[in-house]
Amino acid sequence: MSVLRAIRCNPQVLCRNLSARSSSSLTDGETRITQVLKEKFPHASSLKVVDISGGCGAMYEIHLESDEFRGKRTVQQHQLVNQALKDEIKAMHGLRIFTDVPRK
Repeated sequence: MSVLRAIRCNPQVLCRNLSARSSSSLTDGETRITQVLKEKFPHASSLKVVDISGGCGAMYEIHLESDEFRGKRTVQQHQLVNQALKDEIKAMHGLRIFTDVPRK
């Protein structure tokens, strides 16, 4: 049985495999993206990068909270993140970005 057929027949297999990875261990891609964003947004109050492609590096989800976003529309915040990751994005299939301004 092919892997895709197994997933279609039993999607819990995929969920178990994805959740089996320890939340404290980062993939190489997560580490690289985290480092780039820490350099670009050194005063970020919160940063989380998750490989949502199952570890293959095709798709990431980024949660970033920074004072640098204050006064900027969401699209402008996302443009800053996209610009910071322009080289990394070339190798990705997709990227989900969630930005926010720290509460005072």
